[in-house]
Amino acid sequence: MPKKGGKHAEMGKAMQAQCKRAKVEAACSLSVMSFESPDSLFGSLISPIKQEMFFREYWEQKPLLVQRNDPLLAAYYQSLFQLSDLKELCSQGLYYGRDINICRCVNGKKKILNKEGKVNYMQLKKDFDQKKATIQFHQPQRFKEELWKIQEKLECYFGSLVGSNVYITPQGSQGLPPHYDDVEVFILQLEGEKHWRLYKPTVHLAREYNVESEDRIGNPTHEFILKPGDLLYFPRGTIHQADTPPGISYSTHVTISTYQNNSWGDFLLDAIPGLVFDTAKEDVALRTSIPRQLLMQVDIADSTKKLSSLLRKLADRLENTRELRSSDMKKDFIMNRLPPCLGCDSDPLTPGGKLPKIDSKIRLQFRDHAIITVEPDQENSVSIMKPPSYAWGGSAGRETHMMGTEDDTTSEDGTSQQTHGLRFPLSYLDALKQIWSSSTVYVKELNLIADEEKENLALSLWTECLIEVI
Repeated sequence: MPKKGGKHAEMGKAMQAQCKRAKVEAACSLSVMSFESPDSLFGSLISPIKQEMFFREYWEQKPLLVQRNDPLLAAYYQSLFQLSDLKELCSQGLYYGRDINICRCVNGKKKILNKEGKVNYMQLKKDFDQKKATIQFHQPQRFKEELWKIQEKLECYFGSLVGSNVYITPQGSQGLPPHYDDVEVFILQLEGEKHWRLYKPTVHLAREYNVESEDRIGNPTHEFILKPGDLLYFPRGTIHQADTPPGISYSTHVTISTYQNNSWGDFLLDAIPGLVFDTAKEDVALRTSIPRQLLMQVDIADSTKKLSSLLRKLADRLENTRELRSSDMKKDFIMNRLPPCLGCDSDPLTPGGKLPKIDSKIRLQFRDHAIITVEPDQENSVSIMKPPSYAWGGSAGRETHMMGTEDDTTSEDGTSQQTHGLRFPLSYLDALKQIWSSSTVYVKELNLIADEEKENLALSLWTECLIEVI
């Protein structure tokens, strides 16, 4: 660990000067997050930086340090997770590897100190105190309601899965070597202090995690101390390392991450198959055979001109396309995201109130938690995707959030279950968009021909608690 002083101290001062607009003065401090809407939540998370400035100057471009001197906000951050929470959580049954990693940076490498099986709190504390090991707690939103609330709102805000990890590091120790991630990172300092060093990316907007050697990364571009209530953002690909300074008993921070595999390249990989599928139905050029033995050839230079021509046809088609059929991205997002947070003890929602009739006025509920989609294998239908395991208002789906478990889509008798949610004829698409884009709408005004269709659509959405009659 470098000495605190000299050029590193100057870099820290430069970082603080660069981000002086982000320092929260007492007059404009926020004591808690604002959960009124996804937009207000994110705004309060990065306050006093305005969202427009954040996305114009920082997002995917450079780090942002928000240093706050607000005891109320520091106390709120501390409620998100504490070292003291581990004792109770261990009694509920945590497992090494799945829930907790014990690690330490030794000679620039990550050393895993995990035991086997279930985590014993006394052994965990022993490794923490005596071996100076960092406790890495995976996806704490599964257990902490405040983090559930924050991440659920952020998933609505970004339209992307949002995960988190808590890192608890004892004094004079470092858990991870210098590395970069494939996610956009927001660090919230919860307890104690953490000394951070950031470095120029070797891979801008990286698509994978990678450890970097000290002799390759050069000198830090930024160096500073995070204290409770402070926030740090940096783009994917930013090389970083952090340690708890001597004299600070321990540090706790939560890393909130998003935008993994959520680039234009990923979207193209997802949308192009559907575009080809639709275009081939209308353009015979895409239905003509490839040359004989093309798949056996090493050099396909003669065929690249043909491929270029076909890609131009697809680009022309795209210019006039109203709907892009999504293969996997929408499905992955909606099937694996957090449910609405209405409280851990809330009962699952059931349809209530008046049944929708032709003269009823209806309003969409949970707008951010269901998605209209047209998929490549649905030639004449549109789906409302909603996780089948959702217990609206309960915690189903939360327990496995971001844990990499596969959804079971097969019943005991071996038949495939419906995982796409509600499916309607493609002719219902405009009516569905009408409901999604309006604050309220009368059933009789839906863009469908027959009154029976209008009532059936409203009743189907009401049964799934997606609309209410007002």
